[in-house]
Amino acid sequence: MGCFTHDSRERTLRGAVFYDLRKMTVAHCQEACAERAYSYAGLAHGAECYCGNSLPASAAPGRECSSECRGQRGSVCGGLGRLSVYSAQLRPAARPRRNVIYRGCFRAPENLTDTFPASLIQPNLTVEMCSEFCSKKEFPLAVIRGQECHCGFPTGRFSLREGADGQRCSGTRNSSGAAAGQYCLVYQTPVQDTRCTDRKFLTTKSKVFVALSSFPGAGNTWARHLIEHATGYYTGSYYFDGALYNKGFKGEKDHWRSRRTICVKTHESGKTEIEMFDSAILLIRNPYKSLMAEFNRKYAGHLGYATDRTWKSKEWPDFVNSYASWWASHVLEWLKYGKRLLVVHYEELKQSLIPKLKEMVEFLNVTVTEDRLLCVENNRDGNFKRSGAKQKNFEPFTQEMKELINKYILTVDEALRGRNFSGLPREYVPR
Repeated sequence: MGCFTHDSRERTLRGAVFYDLRKMTVAHCQEACAERAYSYAGLAHGAECYCGNSLPASAAPGRECSSECRGQRGSVCGGLGRLSVYSAQLRPAARPRRNVIYRGCFRAPENLTDTFPASLIQPNLTVEMCSEFCSKKEFPLAVIRGQECHCGFPTGRFSLREGADGQRCSGTRNSSGAAAGQYCLVYQTPVQDTRCTDRKFLTTKSKVFVALSSFPGAGNTWARHLIEHATGYYTGSYYFDGALYNKGFKGEKDHWRSRRTICVKTHESGKTEIEMFDSAILLIRNPYKSLMAEFNRKYAGHLGYATDRTWKSKEWPDFVNSYASWWASHVLEWLKYGKRLLVVHYEELKQSLIPKLKEMVEFLNVTVTEDRLLCVENNRDGNFKRSGAKQKNFEPFTQEMKELINKYILTVDEALRGRNFSGLPREYVPR
């Protein structure tokens, strides 16, 4: 479509944003935007992909888009402050199916036009019509009441936290199946909620050096995703993981002591490594789940699963014998040497995302709007979530393993209570 001016702060393609600092191609960006119902895909700096439904206003000379795509030699992916824009409307055979997710039946706000920025009244309105209209307007929610279609975001006035009984909607549907009167049907469009996706480094160095500490496999990457989107600042890492950096965790490449990031990921548990930090968020996960997640990562990467053959090999019992004690010692050492701690249980963060995330953000001394937190809730999974639990037709933990792990669970539970923290969730011990 051409070369256009681009400002990453005042973006002209205002939809979803993706990074792949190693393998970005034009087709990868087009497909990512198309499957989220956007019309245009724009590429910048050879590795950044921006989606939107309106062409940028300011064109630039074609020669100024000269950056080669990181994953495709000879192709053009923008330039410095320049965006190469392509159509995201792929051939019908190549176009991904656009999923519309039903979110539930809700009481309609008193004034729908005040709550939702875009509206449409359409006889014989269907879910597909409303979703397509809202997708074109770049909104993640399609709300149907009778013949009315409304588009918007989750907000404090309409947070989607308190759904109504589905019968409320089924009893008031019109001929097209849409709710009418006091209630409305809500659907998630393929469009990403972008109110919390822009992130940056701290403008002045942090005075407080904060760790995000966990045992491997305890959800540290997911917690980083939540913190970055809630605060708008990058998180750092004691390590350098190229796979994370390539997917947009830009703090991964920053030196861990730069103090330009809001907190720093670490799995370390030695006295010296702990005392370097002024405070820490200590993330704890059920050791049974942590051990399996880390074993999968070790043998199949962040998003893969170890093969059944690997699980049944000598690698797995050896792994449990060495890593189970590390799971316990990690928590015990941080309780002993950590100067100021906020203990967060992974399971409670999953179950009560917003209240727990608020605690974490307050601990980091950042003020966050309710709308931004609701945006995080709308983007809660991030890009590094395994696609569902891969069911096994065998029990990976032997009775001997369970006795070993349960002993460590009781030790950690007692130590937490001894420091006046809440104990481990009861679900940790298998029953």
